[in-house]
Amino acid sequence: MTTTLEKGTPGPANGPEAGRRGSHALRWWVLAVLGIAQLMVVLDATIVNIALPAAQADLGFPDADRQWVITGYALAFGSLLLLGGRLSDLFGRRNTFIVGLVGFAVASAVGGAATSFEMLVAARVGQGVFGALLAPAALSLLTVTFTEPKERAKAFGIFGAVAGTGGAIGLLLGGVLTEWASWRWAMYVNLIFAAVALVGAVLLLAKHTASSRPKLDWPGTIAVTAALFGIVYGFSHAESHGWSDPTTLAFLIGGTVLLAAFVWLETRVAHPLLPLRIVADRTRGGAYLTVFVMGIGMFAIFLFLTYYMQLTLGYSPIMTGVAFLPMVAGMIASSTTVPSLVLPRVGPKVVISGGFLVAAAGMVWLTRIGLDTAYATHILPALILLGLGLGGAMATAFQGSTAGVQHEDAGVASAMVNTSQQVGGSIGTALLSTIAATAMADYVSAHEAGPLTMAQGAIESYVTSFWWASAAFVLGAIVIGVLMPNTVPAPAEGEPVLAH
Repeated sequence: MTTTLEKGTPGPANGPEAGRRGSHALRWWVLAVLGIAQLMVVLDATIVNIALPAAQADLGFPDADRQWVITGYALAFGSLLLLGGRLSDLFGRRNTFIVGLVGFAVASAVGGAATSFEMLVAARVGQGVFGALLAPAALSLLTVTFTEPKERAKAFGIFGAVAGTGGAIGLLLGGVLTEWASWRWAMYVNLIFAAVALVGAVLLLAKHTASSRPKLDWPGTIAVTAALFGIVYGFSHAESHGWSDPTTLAFLIGGTVLLAAFVWLETRVAHPLLPLRIVADRTRGGAYLTVFVMGIGMFAIFLFLTYYMQLTLGYSPIMTGVAFLPMVAGMIASSTTVPSLVLPRVGPKVVISGGFLVAAAGMVWLTRIGLDTAYATHILPALILLGLGLGGAMATAFQGSTAGVQHEDAGVASAMVNTSQQVGGSIGTALLSTIAATAMADYVSAHEAGPLTMAQGAIESYVTSFWWASAAFVLGAIVIGVLMPNTVPAPAEGEPVLAH
């Protein structure tokens, strides 16, 4: 079925299969399977946001509890990603990928059939747990399957396009399903994605072979899981309760202390959960920083621009999703061309820094919005710039995140990408929401009370968040320009697998 080699097995002396390992013969079909799974995980972060008001009306839970449908997923996903990545290294990426797919599908089915708020939140937590297995396994499978530089660039470009556009697709799909079917289909739709990906995984993915008994770093696992939980929860709590709230401070400080303890532990254990050589490499470190900055900035695009189009311009959920499609097109165009055509010529530093600056220009364009501005002149050009800038940068970062890693570290290196994005998104949510709320309060207090003042205050909050997001992109461009070496990321090592 697949042309694979066990470790140490000589391949053909010449020809395209020389030196290759993994599911290479059917690699493009493997990419399709991994892309479907990645799309399912990524769009789930936004598809539920659109369906949430309908779910709340159906199940009858209060506004104060509503955030837990979102936070429950984020906490489980964000805190368990490094463990999920390491498990895929130890027990085989194919096995972990399949377990993650099945678990995610079961949790989605439970969520779709939820009869209470508690059942819905439990399902979302389950999605987060299995998503933490699935997402690193998918990226690491891609890493060990595509090791030839030109094909690797194309594959990571396509995968990056899926990862970057999934959020926007989730907005559109969530609107369509909620408006035309039921909020429950925002959960049930995952069963379709999972079924297709599962069939492909069973048929196409090569089986892992291991010659030694896996060992897990339990002290490091406990420390980093608790640390990431504390940090993600702390920022989520800050969004609703403020930065001076004792609970917010306790979780943020505790998470930071535990993260420092984790780093200390990793220098002293024999089999570290996250070998520090993975993040110490400047190319990989720059890639993780890139995804982190995107997590902060893209939050402003999806949340505040969605608010603006629905609450100010009066767009329906479906129209809002359609309005984001030019950004999706821009991301697909740049992420599928830049890694193969531009990256080899100018290097990752130029691609990522340039992409951030283009995205920053798009954000600045959005600061011109008003109460009655037109989509074609004030939103469309900005979305195209954002798509073009972020698409190429994200695909390059995905490629750099696993550059040169040994196959036994591919899972945890991949998990760092998702962890960086999750933590960046949590920080972006808390910081930009606080900044936007303060901007609105300042505007309203300085003007005569009334509907027009409230409407204009909302615009002021959106514009302020866009300015801060553009500043984050500019700062990211500068830091990447200083930190990242300008050499094309080296391929990772292929994975030893059972021969078919």
